[in-house]
Amino acid sequence: MTDELVTRLSEQRARTWEEAKSLLDHAASENRDLSGEEAEQFTRMNDDIDALDARRKNIIDIEARERAIDESRAALGVPADFGTRAVAPAEKNDSDIIREIALGERRSFSFDKRDVTKSSTGAPVPTSFYDQLVEQLVIQGPMLDGNVVTILTTNSGESLQIPRTATYTAPAIIGEGTAITESDPTFAAFVTLGAFKYAATFQLSREVVEDSGINLLDFVARQAAVGMGTAVNAGLTVGTGTTQPNGIVNGAGSAVTGGTGVAGVPTYENLVDLVYSVASPYRRRGASFQMNASTVAAVRKIKDGNGSYIWQPSFQDGQPDQLLGFSVLENPDVVAAATGAKSVIFGDMASAYYVRQVRGIDFARDDSVGFVNDLITFRVTWRGDGAVVDANAVKFYKGGAS
Repeated sequence: MTDELVTRLSEQRARTWEEAKSLLDHAASENRDLSGEEAEQFTRMNDDIDALDARRKNIIDIEARERAIDESRAALGVPADFGTRAVAPAEKNDSDIIREIALGERRSFSFDKRDVTKSSTGAPVPTSFYDQLVEQLVIQGPMLDGNVVTILTTNSGESLQIPRTATYTAPAIIGEGTAITESDPTFAAFVTLGAFKYAATFQLSREVVEDSGINLLDFVARQAAVGMGTAVNAGLTVGTGTTQPNGIVNGAGSAVTGGTGVAGVPTYENLVDLVYSVASPYRRRGASFQMNASTVAAVRKIKDGNGSYIWQPSFQDGQPDQLLGFSVLENPDVVAAATGAKSVIFGDMASAYYVRQVRGIDFARDDSVGFVNDLITFRVTWRGDGAVVDANAVKFYKGGAS
């Protein structure tokens, strides 16, 4: 049933995109811009596409979470009838730990990301809550997605130095019996990653916590991650590198500046130039675009020299939309297209950007703050940093002057 629903949503998304293209083509055939009514209709269609995509993704995510929880229970030896009989402390899973924290039976727990193996001794470290937190963080933006950037996890927060190569060894053709010329690689200055502390608190009533009908694990994961994901993604995207991480936009290399009189919106030629400003090895390693929703909406209207739209929606579950053959990742913290604005970045994000995080996500509770109102206060913290380690791997497009 789930697969059928996802398929229907994908087909509906495809039909809506074809209708949107027809609207644009009709205006183009009359050599005019969209009328006010048509522009509103086009915006509604784009909103419908995004809503259908979000609904499809939500269904897929729910199914994936259920599978992850089942796998975690199986790995921890938790029986299928868990909840109907007592479970030994060593067999407790994330749901138990969250409820114990909520009820005051446990003060805090650090949800580190570790593998549980058959040779594990003692109480295994739960991972499904950590995975759910990270999943919710990623929903706020792609900069904590290990499939997009390189994430390094350390046990402590001292400065972490990342070495960088400035030049490579340069082999040359030599004759027989001729001495080989030495060609040593050279290194650039280290990129140093620190550990900025992000923290948030939220409160729940005791009734919510004690209501057995609530999926507390999922609910708390969402509550803990929304604000955290928004703040961390912003820092890793547009942070200045002083009192916050050095964001990927701030550290990206300069590539293309748009023309005048277009309010900063890129043209087809601008985007092609941006793609080919990044060296071939980076493009082949899985390069992608990042931009915010309004810029995506503008780019959807762009055609190439043959009159074909350069943006192609994805109709395959779990796969992003395509622009000039490369994935498009929507990042709400990349600024909108405007004069002088760095509104589009492109490149091999995993090679370009490193995120350092200290251990895992720490989660704790307190009864004293909301005692009068019988509210339980939860605290979630994350320590980390980020920076571009190779500006050749990611470049930005910047809107031209007005």
